[in-house]
Amino acid sequence: MATKRDYYEVLGVAKDATPEQIKKAFHKQALANHPDTHPGDKEAEQRFKEATEAYEVLSDPKKRQAYDQYGFAGIDGAGGMGHDFSGVYNNPDFQDIFGGGGFEDIFSQFFGGGASRARSRGPAQGASLRYNATLDFKDALFGTKLDVSYVHNVVCDTCHGSGSSDGSGMQTCPVCHGTGQMRHSNGFFSVATTCQNCGGTGQVVQNPCKNCGGTGVMRKQTKLRVTIPAGVDNGSRITLRGMGDAGEHGGPSGDLVVFISVRPDKYFVRQGNDLYLQIPVSMTQAALGSDIMIKGIDDKEMKVTIPAGTQSGKLLRLRGQGAPKLNSTDRGDLYVKIQVDTPKLGLNLKARNLMKQLSEALGENSNPTPVSYQGMQEEE
Repeated sequence: MATKRDYYEVLGVAKDATPEQIKKAFHKQALANHPDTHPGDKEAEQRFKEATEAYEVLSDPKKRQAYDQYGFAGIDGAGGMGHDFSGVYNNPDFQDIFGGGGFEDIFSQFFGGGASRARSRGPAQGASLRYNATLDFKDALFGTKLDVSYVHNVVCDTCHGSGSSDGSGMQTCPVCHGTGQMRHSNGFFSVATTCQNCGGTGQVVQNPCKNCGGTGVMRKQTKLRVTIPAGVDNGSRITLRGMGDAGEHGGPSGDLVVFISVRPDKYFVRQGNDLYLQIPVSMTQAALGSDIMIKGIDDKEMKVTIPAGTQSGKLLRLRGQGAPKLNSTDRGDLYVKIQVDTPKLGLNLKARNLMKQLSEALGENSNPTPVSYQGMQEEE
């Protein structure tokens, strides 16, 4: 039989340690060897159990006095075997250390005892559901109606959500007797597992509804027409309250959340509430200046003035001709990017002669000097 280590040595404290020092030492040891952070590590599991056993004794003034005076024999006469570790969990200091939170389940799993409690069967909100919708570019900008079809849980129309066929309601689970857990002896410790009959709730439906099998809910396909507001964009969400899965035991239903993605347009590019459109113009239009007609995103014809000497890449801004702003009557701006087209090969003789004359008149430089790089310019 392995020799047990001294409890003070296990926690790493002196024999005259204060209760607060003992509590802090146990806190450190238990967290350092928590089974959740060391899955499958038997040595860490053993250290965890060892620290818990030491704390169970040293945190109790009477047990500590007996241990100090008689050693392991003073506790139970059997070398410290057979402790009821539920006392550790119920200790207010233990609750203060771990807050009674997620540590409860792991403690119950390894030690059993006072940590076992049936889950509440009170009202619970239903799950929220996600629906992915893809919209055309213009529909996202100006709004549309979207037909949505999806399957979700609804309250059973036979038992009205009670799960019972005759209204008899719930009864205590005959397998776990209302505890929600089953206990199994595992050598030195008592291991608690969730009751499979009631799912850990401690209660079962006495006479299950034949329509829903006692769950109180049933699957249904629902069709909706959803209004998509003007101005939505990639990543926008539309939440339909109460249209998700039905709640349990009278709880509220979850939501249906529509996630928006937008197909790109052939010509327009969107950045926030602004739109960008690239328009080609001839060398003469750019050099001499010109008025051109374009169509905006709403097919409205607009006149755009190209200033004389416009360079390729220049941005011209048209205020209020961009994307509608969500939940607003305002719109962003439309930026027209000018692309100066250079004549391609295949010019006729007359055009070539005119180009040569233009070149001579401009005195074009065959050995140009670099200039500082400039980004895209903008003009209203």
